[in-house]
Amino acid sequence: MLTYEDSPQEADFRAALRAWLAGHTPAGPRPLGGPERAAFDTAWHRALFRDGWMGLSWPADYGGRGLPPVYEAVLADEVGAAGAPPVPHSAFLGRALLHHGTAEQRRRFLPGLLSGEEIWCQGFSEPDAGSDLAALSTRAEPAGTGYVVTGRKIWTSDAAWADRCLLVARTDPGAARHRGLSALVVDMGEPGVTVRPIRQANGDEEFNEVLLDGVRVPAGRVVGRPGDGWRVAMTTVAYERGPADIGFSSRYARAIRRLAGQAAHADRPPAVRRAVARAFVHTEMLRLHVLRSLSARSDGAPPGPESSVDKLLSTRTEQLLYQVAMDALGTAPLLGDEGPALFDYLYSRAASIAGGTSQIQRSIVAERLLHLPRAR
Repeated sequence: MLTYEDSPQEADFRAALRAWLAGHTPAGPRPLGGPERAAFDTAWHRALFRDGWMGLSWPADYGGRGLPPVYEAVLADEVGAAGAPPVPHSAFLGRALLHHGTAEQRRRFLPGLLSGEEIWCQGFSEPDAGSDLAALSTRAEPAGTGYVVTGRKIWTSDAAWADRCLLVARTDPGAARHRGLSALVVDMGEPGVTVRPIRQANGDEEFNEVLLDGVRVPAGRVVGRPGDGWRVAMTTVAYERGPADIGFSSRYARAIRRLAGQAAHADRPPAVRRAVARAFVHTEMLRLHVLRSLSARSDGAPPGPESSVDKLLSTRTEQLLYQVAMDALGTAPLLGDEGPALFDYLYSRAASIAGGTSQIQRSIVAERLLHLPRAR
């Protein structure tokens, strides 16, 4: 768990949250995937919002509570300690509207996104433009009072049951790669939108291919100015990459506690116990780094390129943690005898790709934090 000295207000908040979780954590395991998990997560999202636990650092005008960012970390921390389902992470998409949207867009979209009444997905990656987002080819061409969008997105999480998509498309083919992009809010029920689920190695169908064939988008759905798409996208992924914002730290802490209990058995070989200890060190390192990141953000500034450090650390921790879990459990996960262990391991392999590959994160750290020269 995150550890710091709570202020009296934070201590009261933590106690109230802990009491609420004791009476509201869903019984039974979270479904491993598909529409069942989507329905489960939506119900949990709405329960958290209903009782005031979503959007803690969002402005009150849009359904939040206007609290400092540390309260978001306390929420993720206590949810993890209680063994409750993860805090819904889709709210990071709302940060794009909070920072760049018009007043009308915020009033229209943010309450539904935060409450879970409207499910959102993120239309960034394409078959030939994954981590190199500026290479995307989806076009949004001016037409009447709006745009017509044509293209193809892939690895779009939750698209099969999403109501809206924050999509980045090219609106000015003649501009430089990073300057010709715009961010648009697309209704997933519009004519011309086709969603094709992608079945993953773990059996889940969280990711999807999204085809856009002449999809009409009103001009009022452009987030920021036309040509601001790169800036909007970078704001979005900065929040997406932070373990404090999406609750990774608490999830890893829960997993390592479970592993430590299993490794303590007398029949576990010393190599397994050493591997669990190594995973614990990585989990602890991430916890301390999250505290440092939260401290740096205590003045209300949004995350910047330093979130790439967060992403690299959480990727390494996740993959090591679930690899150690597989090693510690032997053949049981392969036989289906250890619940989500195999599912989590297979899913963790994508951690070094999702939200921007580890190679891209290292380049950001080198260029924007360490100011190293580009290779020629």
